Amino acid sequence: MEFLNDMALFVEVVKARSFRGAAKVMRMPNSTLSRRIGLLEKAIGLRLLHRTTRKLEPTEAGQIYFERCRRIVDEARLAHEQLGDMLEQPSGQLRISLPVDYAITYLAPLIAEFARRYPDISFDLDLAPRRVDLVSEPFDLAIRIGEPESSHMIARPLARLRPYLYASARYLARNGEPGDPAALAGHDCLCMPGADRWTLHNGTHRIKVAVGNRFDINNVGMIRRLATLDMGIAIIPEEIVADELADGQLRRVMPQWEGAPIPVYAISETRLLPAKAQRFIEFLRERLKAS
Repeated sequence: MEFLNDMALFVEVVKARSFRGAAKVMRMPNSTLSRRIGLLEKAIGLRLLHRTTRKLEPTEAGQIYFERCRRIVDEARLAHEQLGDMLEQPSGQLRISLPVDYAITYLAPLIAEFARRYPDISFDLDLAPRRVDLVSEPFDLAIRIGEPESSHMIARPLARLRPYLYASARYLARNGEPGDPAALAGHDCLCMPGADRWTLHNGTHRIKVAVGNRFDINNVGMIRRLATLDMGIAIIPEEIVADELADGQLRRVMPQWEGAPIPVYAISETRLLPAKAQRFIEFLRERLKAS
């Protein structure tokens, strides 16, 4: 059954797009890995990889083989881990990509609670603003706000955030408080790029309004910060401004109105997750639903 091991090696090579990267993950010499893949190609009778001095990519046959092999390798790994879970608690490193502001403000206490519940799990938490590549990078999960960008990823719903309107007391004292959505056109509104029309709900009443904005900002944390510095009205999920509400830096504006719900997902490259990742998703679903 040597070819089963070679299938696992081939999957790592395609994910890494290089022999060197895959060899590092598999902890084996680069030359040995290259030789094993060559023997696999010879046994199959087809070229699986395009090799150049600058890059390595699967051939058409190699891509088909990769998709099949990846599922087989994931199934085998999951079977092994599930048997192990019968004897012990989930363990090992859980690597997660997280949205910065939501993670710091809202998820951090939940992660701490989960860590206390499962002391044998260690954590590698990546809060970089970039969208990580779950195929080529060794992340177990990514927590994402908003609809998934790729239909090729597995998206598990966790929660739905409800955005409201917020501003500082000083901003409202200086500019007045809007009484209805139409009045937002006369205010400074803090917007994400291209989001200068806000959809607001009041029960079953739905309205889309153009808002005045001096700032286009691609970071929720910056929007939140500028709102506390009296620069305008922001529409943000309550979970992200909880601290600013608690200490009085922000207050809710037009409380009868709210923005469209924003989904939160756990994204993975495969349905076959290790026990540590499955438990984390189950825990977040339980705790976010309760909140």
